[in-house]
Amino acid sequence: MFLRFLIAAFVLVGAFADAGSFERGEALFKKECGSCHAGYIPAERLKKNFFESNNTLLRLKAPTVNMLAYAITRGPRKIGDPSDSEMRQAEVEAYLEEALTHPDRDESICDRTLMRYYALKKPFGRKLTEGEYADLARYFLDYRRHRLARESKRRSVKKLSDFPDEKAILAEAKRQHKRLIIEAESEYCHYCKTMKKKVIDAPDVSRILSRDFLLVSVDVGHSKLPFGLQKVYRRITPSFFFLDSDGKLINHYPGSWNRHDFLQILEENREKRGGN
Repeated sequence: MFLRFLIAAFVLVGAFADAGSFERGEALFKKECGSCHAGYIPAERLKKNFFESNNTLLRLKAPTVNMLAYAITRGPRKIGDPSDSEMRQAEVEAYLEEALTHPDRDESICDRTLMRYYALKKPFGRKLTEGEYADLARYFLDYRRHRLARESKRRSVKKLSDFPDEKAILAEAKRQHKRLIIEAESEYCHYCKTMKKKVIDAPDVSRILSRDFLLVSVDVGHSKLPFGLQKVYRRITPSFFFLDSDGKLINHYPGSWNRHDFLQILEENREKRGGN
């Protein structure tokens, strides 16, 4: 039964995984699942809720959308092979149908140490169509990429995933007449989050960054640094690399900086901008 469904889903994926599939899946999730599954909550806050407050802070009754997307795509029991996108789409569809129609905690791919906090899940209230399963699968598979892209649009800091390649990064910096900064960060780096909140997002720092620099952030836990910077990277997050218009390294500043010192760093490198 499961194998027949998997084969059928694999055949149908081309019909349903179109350009609007993610948006339809997002709307479906919010409408049908939003009453139980909360929206995005940062990992740091989730850790505090579960491991420091025993779920008394957020009182979650089910995994959040980003917890589900992580479990499906990147967790220890993730679904499918990331290198085979079509087969993975089919496998996620099959998993979702099984999980929604026959929920079983013993078969859950989510963190089982947190199961005691969640309400018992009942079978889904209605039968989803094959197209809806395809859209829901696409939503989870592309969730992280879309979330990061949306975040990038709301701030001056860009993500590496916003650009197809190194040439595009340099072209954008030249188009805006800005000095390029590559920041090495990590999703779970406490100092990165602290510096972003207290320094990068400070009005005076943000104003200078937006005016004079193109800051591209790279999560080194998932991507290699561009422009050959991996060779000089000291495995310290955050780290800031200032590059010239050809992508050559000018200055490297490892570690977290306070607002005053970071403003000085920006000023020193901004003054050198005209010579390149």
